[in-house]
Order: sequence, then C-alpha cells, then structure tokens
Amino acid sequence: MPRPREFEPETVLNQAMLRFWERGYRATSIEDLVKATGVKPGSIYSAFPGGKRALFLKSLERYSRLVVPQKLGELDAPGAGLAELRGYFDGLVRDLLSPEGRQGCLLVNTAIEEAAEDDEAAAVVRGHLARLERCMTAALVNARTRGEVRAAVDPGGSAKLLVATCQGLMVVGKANPDEAVLRAIADNAFAALT
Repeated sequence: MPRPREFEPETVLNQAMLRFWERGYRATSIEDLVKATGVKPGSIYSAFPGGKRALFLKSLERYSRLVVPQKLGELDAPGAGLAELRGYFDGLVRDLLSPEGRQGCLLVNTAIEEAAEDDEAAAVVRGHLARLERCMTAALVNARTRGEVRAAVDPGGSAKLLVATCQGLMVVGKANPDEAVLRAIADNAFAALT
C-alpha cells in the first residue's frame, strides 16, 4: 500500500514556480527544488511525472493563471481603454524599478531561455502573448471608439507593436533599471497613438 503524501502539491508547485521565476529553468537544479519545497526528489518525481521539466511546465501554467491576471489588472476588463493600457505599461515600469520586479516576468524569461528549444514552453509563451495582444487590441478598439487615440490607429497592428514593446521593456529593465530609460520607452510607444 503506497504511503500517503506528506505535502500539498499546490504548495510545492507554488514554491517551484517562485524558484524558476527567480533563477530560470536551467539554473534551477533538482537540489534547488528540494531546498525550496522541502520535498525529496523521489516524491517530486512521483507527484510530477517528468520531474523538473514537468514541474517547470506546470509552474508556467500556474504563473499564467495566478500572476498574469494581477499584472494585467484593469487592462483585462471589457471596458478598458487608453488609460488602462497606459496603466499596464506604468505598472511594468514600477515593477522593474523594484528588486523583486527585476526578476522580470517568468513567461518573458522563458521566451528568452527556453522557447527556441522547448515546444511546450513556447506554446505557453505564445498563449500569453496572444492574451496580451487580445487585451491590448480590445483596449485600442475602445480607445478609438471614444476618441482617445487617432482614428487612423489600427488596433490589431498597434497591439502587436505594443506587445513587442512591453516584452522589450521587461528585458531592458532587467539589465538597465533606469527609470528615465524605461519611461522613455513607454512614452514613445504611446506617442504614435495620439
């Protein structure tokens, strides 16, 4: 008869997500995960068949489900417009100026570190980027309807550019968390809209 689990898988998953977010996939060893979670390697492999990689993919899904909605904030609301879109960028800048925020976004970090080599990780990242683009497109449609942006603004094309800009902003912020630089990037992204 198998022994009952002595840990809560959701707690382990959360602790693993935080460790991957802090260190990245490659720099996080099974030993790091054991230290972070307090769970023995055999138990990790038993609870997450596929070991470290399976735990990483589940961590990405957890991040998408729990952290991303917090970061999107009002940008994800049906009535979002230019203010909510700008608020999202301003929130990114604020985050990047804090020590915790310099960790960046787990999904952006994964895009840089793993997406070219791991199709499953790339699929999670693509899903995140598509979600961002949908939110930004909807906000720009609302903003154009309300006259908050120029009538000639193409919401879909502009959203693609803004998604690329916010991803780049997070990369720049990890290496150069200079407020003037980060605000200039955000300001210039919005200059073409109004």
